[in-house]
Amino acid sequence: MTFPTVLPDPRTPDPMQAPPLRWAILGPGWIADQFVRSLHAHTHQQVVAVGSRALDRAQTFATTHGIDRAVGSYDELVALDEVDIVYIATPHPSHCEHALLAMDAGKHVLIEKPIALNTQQARQIAAKADETGLFCAEALWTLFLPKWDLLRQVVEDGVIGELRSVHTDYGEFFADDHRIFDASLAGGPLLDLGTYPVAYVTSLLGAAQSVAAAGVADPRGVNGQLAATMLHPGGAMSVIATTIHGWTRNEIVIVGSEGGARVEAMHNSPGPITVWSADRSSTLRYDEPHAGHVDGLHFQAAEAARCIDAGLAQTPIRPLAASIVSMEAMDEIRRQIGISFAEAGLVE
Repeated sequence: MTFPTVLPDPRTPDPMQAPPLRWAILGPGWIADQFVRSLHAHTHQQVVAVGSRALDRAQTFATTHGIDRAVGSYDELVALDEVDIVYIATPHPSHCEHALLAMDAGKHVLIEKPIALNTQQARQIAAKADETGLFCAEALWTLFLPKWDLLRQVVEDGVIGELRSVHTDYGEFFADDHRIFDASLAGGPLLDLGTYPVAYVTSLLGAAQSVAAAGVADPRGVNGQLAATMLHPGGAMSVIATTIHGWTRNEIVIVGSEGGARVEAMHNSPGPITVWSADRSSTLRYDEPHAGHVDGLHFQAAEAARCIDAGLAQTPIRPLAASIVSMEAMDEIRRQIGISFAEAGLVE
């Protein structure tokens, strides 16, 4: 095909137009704080309750965000009649338990990434969602951003041809007391940071058919950094890396038979995309302003609200089958590197 002269516009609906749901926050940590701020700033969604095992933490969170109801029990939270959907924002090892708890109580769920610790848990969540008919999705917020919808169109319309490879990394610096160094919370880069690169490559290229991974332990008892090369259907290849030792480029480069694309840093948040023809004689740019969590987390909530209003139990943007495909790849990376959650007393 002839290389286009303009890029398509994102098709993402206005989040302000999404039907308002009544949200409960299960786990009042940092990401929940960012999520609620985003909802309040960019949507008409209603956050009506927050729950923590420590009532004082729930009360402080509620006061900060103007939430009417604070409870000191997750069981009490999911039983509230005034709640439509629960945002699961507890640490990774609890995602499965709390998602099942909420669905058993008849509540829709949006589960902070990663959806679970492993493939087995992810399948448990999917089975419960299927059994109950409730909406369930992994809150991998990047895939709900307008820029990702534009990228999806570029790929699906064949603008850069057949995809050959995807190259991406994610590295950050963390203070010594950060939970990412806590093995009992499934620390290390894979589930916190590596979730993004794995989701990108499996979304773009399909399930990993083979994986070759290597990693280096951190002296604090978790994996410190890792890299993996994966082969995907049709001879496509991906190369990913993630580290908790410092900042990397944090971009995505996509190579196609007729061109390429680069998602600029930070790849997981709002920001620009550049698309070029194979010989780079033509270059197009999508100029989305750089922004952080508060200006992006609301898109996934708006999508959940639209799906529930339409009677859909999953979103086509991040169906549960796609979350499971990502988790399968991460399980294989862990197996090859020797990352064992069982050693930290967690479900393997």
